[in-house]
Amino acid sequence: MAKSHCLVPLAFFVAFFVQAMSAGTDSNWYDAHATFYGDMKGGDTMQGACGYGNLFKQGYGLETAALSTALFNNGLTCGACFEIKCVNDPQWCKKNAGSIRITATNFCPPNYSKPDGNWCNPPLKHFDLSMKMFTTIAFYKAGIIPVQYRRVQCTKNGGVKFEIRGNPYWLLVLVYNVGNAGDVSSVSIKGSKSNTGWLPMSHNWGQHWVTGTNIVGQALSFKVTTSDGKMLEFDDVAPTNWQFGQTYEANNNFQMC
Repeated sequence: MAKSHCLVPLAFFVAFFVQAMSAGTDSNWYDAHATFYGDMKGGDTMQGACGYGNLFKQGYGLETAALSTALFNNGLTCGACFEIKCVNDPQWCKKNAGSIRITATNFCPPNYSKPDGNWCNPPLKHFDLSMKMFTTIAFYKAGIIPVQYRRVQCTKNGGVKFEIRGNPYWLLVLVYNVGNAGDVSSVSIKGSKSNTGWLPMSHNWGQHWVTGTNIVGQALSFKVTTSDGKMLEFDDVAPTNWQFGQTYEANNNFQMC
């Protein structure tokens, strides 16, 4: 079973009070717009630029959104959770609809051929929601609505999950089902042999992290740091006989810290 230890560096602890937005939660509301894609059953929410794959199988379901460039942060915002409400449009905002909570799972790409007509062009902040989420707060015919949003904590069931792909010399790990802040800022990996040590992984795309060191045949441990500076160490998450294409779940998550 994987052991875990929750550590918060002092610099990040101080920064939490200075800039709550970077710490995974924020009481302030910010202006943006929202559209929708797919259909009520999910449409193309089965894949996306964060690399999560089947969003239903991985626990994200329809409570998801694609983010514009201004919010996506080259994929580092993947996994973050947002609260969103429809505002200032009584014709299209549903009365007393309240707010929705979504996880960032995809990217809404800019379209520079339409500089004045694409809501995902920088510097605009935009959420492309699943149809189910959009129609929870607004009427279908609206098409696009003004919204306000804020970062909130992610609540996840079970432990952090690690999907291993690639090959012995290009080991690619997808980190998902991350609680609390939700978005991962750094990952390190360690094999069970004493001479391996902790190896910083490089951000590849979405929430994929990669190392070029061959550690096949070793039990794998991970250090994961989220955007609020909290770090969990997961020991021996994957056994010595781990296989490419498999997912391994830790016995702990950030929301338990």
